[in-house]
Amino acid sequence: MKTRTAVLSFALCFAGVTMCFAGNPNMGTWKLNEAKSKLGSGGAKNTMVMYEAAGDSIKVTVEGVDNDGKPTHNEWTGKFDGKAYPITGDPTADMRSYKQVNARTLMFTNTMGGKVTLTGRIMVSADGKSRTVTTHAKDAKGKAVSVTAVYDKQ
Repeated sequence: MKTRTAVLSFALCFAGVTMCFAGNPNMGTWKLNEAKSKLGSGGAKNTMVMYEAAGDSIKVTVEGVDNDGKPTHNEWTGKFDGKAYPITGDPTADMRSYKQVNARTLMFTNTMGGKVTLTGRIMVSADGKSRTVTTHAKDAKGKAVSVTAVYDKQ
């Protein structure tokens, strides 16, 4: 009986450790695949997004170009817990929150001065080789703008 209990305890501990260290499919470097994306013409775009561990948080670094084709760079460090954390380098947002919906889906919200400026959803493919980011915002004239960007894992 003691052997059976010990084996069961070991198996449960092993399963728990395995689950804790299972790779987050969002982690890594993602490059924009413009051919598969639905981007507005002449609009800003994120060309490279990197997710990496930063202690017990996650750091997201975004490289891209603005409406004039000039390079952009922003960084966010926080947790996927639905709470807002500061973002630097983004002229349209000072805070961002991510919420883990399931193993392959994140929802996110950008705010500026407490006002929502952009919402979105990130879905990583089942094979982990691509992800689709769908965002919703309003342009300077208040018109709704939706973008679907597809990224390939590097």
